[in-house]
Amino acid sequence: MTEMITAELVDLDLSAQTKDEAARSLAERMVARGRVTDLDGFLADVAAREAQMPTGLDGGIGIPHCRSAHVTEPTLAFGRAAHGIDFGAPDGPADLIFLIAAPAGADDAHLSILSSLARQLMDEDFKAALRAATDAQHTAALIRGDAPAPEPVEAEPVEPEPVEPEPVEPELVGPEPVEPELVGPEPVESGEAVAPAASRVFKIVAVTSCPTGIAHTYMAAESLENTARATDGVELVVETQGSAGFTRLAPEVIAAADGVIFAHDVPVREKDRFAGKPTVDVGVKAGINRPAALITEVRDKAARGETTAAPGADASSTPVDNSGESAEGYGTKLRKWLMSGVSYMVPFVAAGGLLIALGFAIGGYEVADVKVETLLNSFDWSSTTSWAALLFYTGQAAFAFLVPVLAGYIAYGMADRPGLVPGFVGGSIALTVNAGFLGGLAAGLIAGGVVMAIQKVNVPAVLRGIMPVVVIPLLSSIAVGFLMFVVIGKPIANLQSALTDWLNSLSGANAIFLGVILGLMMCFDLGGPLNKCAYAFAVGGLANPTDGSLKVMAAVMAAGMVPPLAMALATTVRGRLFTKTERENGKAAWVLGASFITEGAIPFAAADPLRVIPASMAGGAVTGALSMAFGCTLRAPHGGIFVVPLIGNAFLYLLAIAAGVCVSAALVVVLKGMRKVPSESAAGADGAQSGAATGSKVPAAV
Repeated sequence: MTEMITAELVDLDLSAQTKDEAARSLAERMVARGRVTDLDGFLADVAAREAQMPTGLDGGIGIPHCRSAHVTEPTLAFGRAAHGIDFGAPDGPADLIFLIAAPAGADDAHLSILSSLARQLMDEDFKAALRAATDAQHTAALIRGDAPAPEPVEAEPVEPEPVEPEPVEPELVGPEPVEPELVGPEPVESGEAVAPAASRVFKIVAVTSCPTGIAHTYMAAESLENTARATDGVELVVETQGSAGFTRLAPEVIAAADGVIFAHDVPVREKDRFAGKPTVDVGVKAGINRPAALITEVRDKAARGETTAAPGADASSTPVDNSGESAEGYGTKLRKWLMSGVSYMVPFVAAGGLLIALGFAIGGYEVADVKVETLLNSFDWSSTTSWAALLFYTGQAAFAFLVPVLAGYIAYGMADRPGLVPGFVGGSIALTVNAGFLGGLAAGLIAGGVVMAIQKVNVPAVLRGIMPVVVIPLLSSIAVGFLMFVVIGKPIANLQSALTDWLNSLSGANAIFLGVILGLMMCFDLGGPLNKCAYAFAVGGLANPTDGSLKVMAAVMAAGMVPPLAMALATTVRGRLFTKTERENGKAAWVLGASFITEGAIPFAAADPLRVIPASMAGGAVTGALSMAFGCTLRAPHGGIFVVPLIGNAFLYLLAIAAGVCVSAALVVVLKGMRKVPSESAAGADGAQSGAATGSKVPAAV
């Protein structure tokens, strides 16, 4: 590998006046060395990165950087501007400018070099040496680490030694540790003042990350680590989530931590690992510029007992955030991978399905006969048919992404970004060969598995830089294409066709039995994996709707509405069997259930699962069976009572829901009546538990 920075990439008299001019001047040196192939394209990538967040840092540093397809190998150019250039740092212009260019697929070794530079920039001696350098060759060697930075002449003053009152100083200082222990909670600015810190080490775990994962990620880590080392009674360990991935902190390290610091500009991966601890959550630059304040803040939160939600309660975390290699079993990983695809698919389902349903509601089912050419060439602003056709075809466009998105994000959950290309390709092939929803599931798992296998191959260093951009997408797409077209595509298509024919032929006992199974699945875990599996099965049928698939969709949504509505009814008719908090939750459950948000029943199930879940399943089974028996159909994938006009046999559909709600509510009342009525004193404990679970407003299939 060639040297990342050479004398030709150093400009000790940078004359640029603006950050754009500085980037262009340094980039031209990269072009001259063959490190950048397209100057304007590269500068556009630099500007795009700069637009995300200014790259100026305190201490007179500007560090513009980006990953770009126009970079042939990791390269660093350095410029020193005597007048200073504004890079958006809080303390003013920068005189030390580093332009970092990384290929779109930079490998771990290259990124570790870039991260070491980021850490060096936290060293004042290193920056002083750069400001004093007079030779480009020596400057390049200094940045590479080949030449040591000159140490300060007066680094070890001899003055402290003649001072002999040291024996007296411990006596004077002796009482001082006692005083902070007594005043510990009062001073906010002194983390050391907290009494526990005097008796044991306060342990902190931190996560740093930035959009490109090249510079700020590691600079924040270095800043936090240096400050912790200089702070008495503090021990800090950092997990850097950079471009090359990340190495997870050991579970025992996280478990032993007294507090957590997140300094990030992109989502923290596997955030649930840190739940339940005092947490400070800030941008990555805060980790660079004010690490001491962050350490003090997290210690103060710990002293006050402030913690984040319990594990699993973070509604903002996504399946991809929580996926990846860990100590979990294969079954758990498989569930997360599948839920990753389903979760990313659901917004397309909701948007596309509701648009199609609105199109039918406005223009009738004959709107599907309107030609696209008619819509393009003769759109009538005053015609409901034109607007209905517009909604219908827009919804169809969104629906066309269902299978590719499902496959792509299953692969993403398995192999991260390298899995996206073969996943989307496999999902598109599944549509081409008529393998449908099942084909998308298979394509996603195959794509993720192929990428994971390729990533384990030890390739020559010269190829590592292009692996994520060229080699992995190419080889994995070929493998997925071969398997989907030649090996498994046709069998899955035949299975999909047989399933469709079976759904179309459903009648009598068969339809009722399927309705029972779907109802049980929807109500067993109230928005969990089984609920999502049933919902995904129903949505998959909407891509090519038939009478059977529309009946399935109706049964699934009806059953999913039962648990929260049943809990709302039970708290209304027999309120004394429920705690005060549960009665309050019951009022909200009316709206949640009517909106097809099954999670509205979670607070009740969390407080009393052995009574609530069986009762919910019984009502869901009744509703699913009746919906199928009545032949109710539904073209909208979501909406609850708000899409009743789009339901076939709407009156009987509402009757099926009402029957299931009554069954579940009656069973809950009977089962709870068998136990001792909770006192209001006990209500506090039960209420706290149920209240903690209330925050979920995520639709049952999301």
